[in-house]
Amino acid sequence: MAEPDARQSAKPDSPARREGIPLGRIAGVPIVLAYSWFVIAAFTVIVYGPVLARNNPMLGVSAYLVAFAYAVLLLISVLVHELAHALTAKIYGWPTQKIVLNLWGGHTQFESFTSAPGRSVLVALAGPAANFVLAGGAWLLLGTNSLGSVAEILTNIFMWANFLIGVFNVLPGLPLDGGRLVESIVWKATGSQAKGTVAAGWGGRIIVLAIAYWFLLRPFLAGDQPDFSLLMITILVGGFLWMGASASIQQGTLRGRLPLVSAAALATPAAGVPSTGTVRDALRLGAAGTKSVVVCGPDGRPQGVVDPGALASVPGAAADTTSVTAISFPLAAGAYIPEWSKGQELIQFLSQLEGRHYAVVDHNGTVTGLLTQEAVLAAITGKRPRNDRHPQGQTR
Repeated sequence: MAEPDARQSAKPDSPARREGIPLGRIAGVPIVLAYSWFVIAAFTVIVYGPVLARNNPMLGVSAYLVAFAYAVLLLISVLVHELAHALTAKIYGWPTQKIVLNLWGGHTQFESFTSAPGRSVLVALAGPAANFVLAGGAWLLLGTNSLGSVAEILTNIFMWANFLIGVFNVLPGLPLDGGRLVESIVWKATGSQAKGTVAAGWGGRIIVLAIAYWFLLRPFLAGDQPDFSLLMITILVGGFLWMGASASIQQGTLRGRLPLVSAAALATPAAGVPSTGTVRDALRLGAAGTKSVVVCGPDGRPQGVVDPGALASVPGAAADTTSVTAISFPLAAGAYIPEWSKGQELIQFLSQLEGRHYAVVDHNGTVTGLLTQEAVLAAITGKRPRNDRHPQGQTR
C-alpha cells in the first residue's frame, strides 16, 4: 500500500499534519495517528462503556474510562501488528514510508520494491504472528492471579482482542494479511503476481459474503433480531473489506495489463519538423502519410505538436510564409520518451511529466510517434480512447 511519504514537520499544513498526528518514529519508521481513529475510540466508549458498567457494577462511571483504555489497547495492538510488517520487510531491504493508525485499524505503506512470493507471505503473516504473541503474553499474565479487578478486565480484553485480530487477519482474502498467502500461491503457480492479486481479492469478497451470512442473514432466517452494535460492526467491517477486496481486484487487473502499455505500440506515427519550418513542410509530411507532426527546437528536442485543425485553416497562399510554430501547441517540458519504454517503467516516467501528449523518439533522438495520455489509460483500463481530433485545448 505505497503512498507518497508524509514527512513530519512542525508546520500545520504539512502532509503529516493534514493526515493525522505524528507520533514520532519507531525503528526509523514514522508513525501517524489519523484523526479518524478518534471516531472508533468514541464508538468503543459509547458501545462498550454501558456493557462494562452493566457487567461490573463496581466500576460505575469509570466503566467509560475502562472502555477508552480498551480503545487505546486496541491501538497498541494494531501498532505492534504494523510494526511487525515493517520490521520484517526491513530484513529484506524493503523501505517503509510510514505506519498510519486509523479508523480501520492501520496500514503500513511501503516504497517501491521488488517482491517475491515467499517473502511477501512472511512480511504479511508477521503481523498476525505478533498479535498471537501478545495474546499469549496476556494469557500468561492472567494466570498469575495477581491483577486487580480493572487490570484483569483490561488484560482479558487485550488477550481476546489480539487473538481475534490475529485470527481475522489470517483469513484467505485481501485486504487481510492472509490474502497475501492466496496471492503468493497463485503467483507461484502462474508466474503472475497480477493473477494472484485478483484471486486474493475475490477471496476477500467471499469472506465478506460469509460474514454477512453468518452475522446477518442466518439470525434473520432463524427469526432472531440482530444486536444493533453487532449489526453496525458487521456493516462497517464488511464494507471496509469489500472496498479493499475490490481495490485489490482492480489493482491486479490493471497490473496485468501493464505489458500492453508500450510507447512504440500505442503511439501514432509521427515525424519531426524544425521550429524554423513552415506550414508547407507540415503539409508535405501529412501528404506522405504522417498522422502527427511534432515541432522540434534548435537543439532537436520536441517542443510542440501541430494542431490538425489549425493546419487545415491556413490558406494555401500563406502556407510557405506561415511558421509551423503558429499552428502548433506546446508540449510540456521534457515530454518526449524513448520508443522502447513500456510497462511500469513507462507509467512511472509519464507520471513525472505534465501535459497529455508525449513525443516518441528513437535511439538517435528522431521523432517516430506521438503518444497521448488517453491511449495509455485505454491500454491500462481496457477502455477505448475517445476520438480526439482537436488536441490543442488539452495541453494548454
